[in-house]
Amino acid sequence: VLYLSYVQLCAELQGSVPCYAPPAAARVVICGGGIVGTSVAYHLARLGWTDIVLLEQGRLGAGTTRLCAGIVSVAKPISIECQMANYSSSLYQQLEEETGVKTGYVKTGSLCLAQNQDRFISLKRLASRLKVMGINCNIIKPKEVAKLHPLVNIHDLVGALHLPEDAVVSPPDVNHALAVASAGQGVQIMERTSVQQVLVEKGCVTAVETDRGSIKCEYFVSCAGQWAYELGQASETKVSVPLHGCEHFYLLTKPLQEPLPPKTPVVIDMDGRIYARPWQGGLLSGGFEKNPKPIFTEGRNQLEIQNMQEDWDHFEPMLSALLRRMPSLESAEIHQLVNCPESFTPDMRCLMGETPGVSGYYVLAGMNSSGLAFAGGAGKYLAEWMTYGYPTANVWPLDIKRFGNLQSSRTFLRHRVMEVMPLLYELKVPRWDFQTGRQLRTSPLYDRLDTQGARWMEKHGFERPKYFVPPGKDLLSLDQSKTFYKPDWFDIVGAEVKCCKEAVCVIDMSSFTKFELTSTGDQALELLQHLCANDLDVPVGHIVHTGMLNERGGYENDCSVVRLSKNSFFIISPTDQQVHCWSWIKKHMPNDPHLHLEDVSWKYTALNLIGPRAMDVLAELSYVSMTPDHFPSMFCKEMSVGYANGIRVMSMTHTGEPGFMLYIPIEYALHVYNEVMSVGQKYGIRNAGYYALRSLRIEKFFAFWGQDLDAFTTPLECGREFRVKFDKDTDFIGREALLQQRQDGVTRRFVMLVLEDHDTELDLWPWWGEPVYRNDQLAGTTTSSAYSYTLERHVCLGFVSPPLGPEGLPTAITPDFINRGDYEVDIAGQRYPAKAKLYPFSSLFTQQKRRKDDIELSNLQGK
Repeated sequence: VLYLSYVQLCAELQGSVPCYAPPAAARVVICGGGIVGTSVAYHLARLGWTDIVLLEQGRLGAGTTRLCAGIVSVAKPISIECQMANYSSSLYQQLEEETGVKTGYVKTGSLCLAQNQDRFISLKRLASRLKVMGINCNIIKPKEVAKLHPLVNIHDLVGALHLPEDAVVSPPDVNHALAVASAGQGVQIMERTSVQQVLVEKGCVTAVETDRGSIKCEYFVSCAGQWAYELGQASETKVSVPLHGCEHFYLLTKPLQEPLPPKTPVVIDMDGRIYARPWQGGLLSGGFEKNPKPIFTEGRNQLEIQNMQEDWDHFEPMLSALLRRMPSLESAEIHQLVNCPESFTPDMRCLMGETPGVSGYYVLAGMNSSGLAFAGGAGKYLAEWMTYGYPTANVWPLDIKRFGNLQSSRTFLRHRVMEVMPLLYELKVPRWDFQTGRQLRTSPLYDRLDTQGARWMEKHGFERPKYFVPPGKDLLSLDQSKTFYKPDWFDIVGAEVKCCKEAVCVIDMSSFTKFELTSTGDQALELLQHLCANDLDVPVGHIVHTGMLNERGGYENDCSVVRLSKNSFFIISPTDQQVHCWSWIKKHMPNDPHLHLEDVSWKYTALNLIGPRAMDVLAELSYVSMTPDHFPSMFCKEMSVGYANGIRVMSMTHTGEPGFMLYIPIEYALHVYNEVMSVGQKYGIRNAGYYALRSLRIEKFFAFWGQDLDAFTTPLECGREFRVKFDKDTDFIGREALLQQRQDGVTRRFVMLVLEDHDTELDLWPWWGEPVYRNDQLAGTTTSSAYSYTLERHVCLGFVSPPLGPEGLPTAITPDFINRGDYEVDIAGQRYPAKAKLYPFSSLFTQQKRRKDDIELSNLQGK
């Protein structure tokens, strides 16, 4: 029996998710017989797949499973990874009973130590999120650490996070148990079999070439770990799998004079960059150094994994940290220093899902040394993905389509993983940015904006301005501003927001994904009507905000579509949707030579003119009236701006403020920008960045895809039913699910939460993922937040749900439920009262500056 997740179970009970059977007579070939590969085979077999072939280059489990620390911990950075680790722990615990194979599972618990207050805050934030998922954890004092672990030196600790349910296992035994269970369900396991390439015809997997001959199949799963990159490049149709190997060290001691009990907790000292666990009466300790050593950068290396050369000089900082944390180990005898390869990805998260270019080619790799902890849950979700067409949890943060070919450069990967590996244990405060692999994709205005004080962030490889440092500001302190509290850029962003509301600002938004869909007949319109929930059969020049939904009614894409002509459409999507959105559209496009989709992201520079004086600036530059009477909202015109012709000017801003979007052919970008800034001087124009944009859109209650919206969020849940046209002629994807949901009622709602009794100067800031309580009961989590310079308070966006019904089923939520509750937002264990609203607060009240103590949010009425 497959242990279904709560999400899938509820969906099936509501009838919105069909229980698909595996494709008839379909064969799956899985490359990689480590724990990840055997987990995929195991879960596919449990879901009813009958023709599964598992290939391992060496002996099954002889590779990384023997060189793994064996720690199963849920102390992971994001919720989907916590869920995977939590499921893995449960799975490994039950495997022994299911197969009779000893797995070495011991529930030891773990201690995540904090040497400073910032680390302690990060652990408190993690504890709040874990409790939302029902994971048992406690924030404890140093004295309690000493009681739980006899060797830990607590003199420099400020606290710790205790996870009683964490465990250790024997990796090769877990792998053996998974293989036995898989073989018992018909999985064919072939050891000492090398995969040479995957054969592809017409964009679909057809066979796998091995050193034992060709194996025909319809599905291929690459669980090849550090060799997944080379394997993807080896095929005639190349598949991008962005990961890179690094050397990874850990130390084994002989049994101590007083052997550690098997249930001694695992110690994770991220400030010291080390972890340690009991091992055969002694200790196993490894870590993530600041100066990692990339490996296998030349050619193809598919040798069976063997231990590499010891490097005591390289390991010395971690050994010193271990001895500081456990001084009594000075007298311990060393058994071995293990040096083995491990693969890492560009953003510290694993790669999962179907590749965008080849149908039937799936990847599950790049576990960033957490393969054992993630394998059970990751294998489950990938098996569901292959069976149902989607997993039963939101795995977008791990979806391989979050990357494109641009992140597969060997040089990029080598440099990025040298930064990523130390970051696994680095303190990551909100709004931190990668430092390597930068300036990969830039706007034509990059140098001009940079000289004007732009500070940059990176999204999908594209440089985007965060804010602009005014002359005379201390640049060094701003660049090094790392805090969970009020950031140093607070006043700078506030000035940009004020300018957006009172004058006019320019934001370079060139990173947005842009597609053009054209056809000779009505094919383009017919396709978009099928893909989009809103009605795209609008007059030429009109702009339509719409979602592209899946069969469950969830958002696969949230976009704006402009009808350029009768048979031509301009599609604007979020930056990180470039690969995902392209794949979604191509997947549903008919094979029609008269229908053409083109990615034109690189062809246009996008400038966002926000503010009440934007129309004055454009009117001067175009000699055309830009008032609402002559240029209505949500409309697009091609016009000249300055000397440049063919500029697509759209009356929208993505923030709810008045203004325009200008989509400019890149050769005109610098000219148009210079003209706008020159004419705009008399109107108080200035540059602004994405931090100001975030504040504006959140106080206007605008949801963004990837932060607030995902494949499990429907328009009815986030107040966007007005963007769904049930009565249009075309039957769009997700219509039936939405009709059913409208009939049954939604079980959660997107709300706006305005914090009260929260001191912006002294209190911790909310960022995202904070638990939301209603009448002292857990009701949901935040998805994004920002300081509203208009309300002079923090605003959080997120979802809340009512308690489960008498039979444990979700119950419909009502506006009355939202309005009558007393809400609190938990920030690192401290709860702050909040007012919840289903609509943004009226600008009638927010335009007047009021002192925080005087404002009565409860009396404000939303529009």
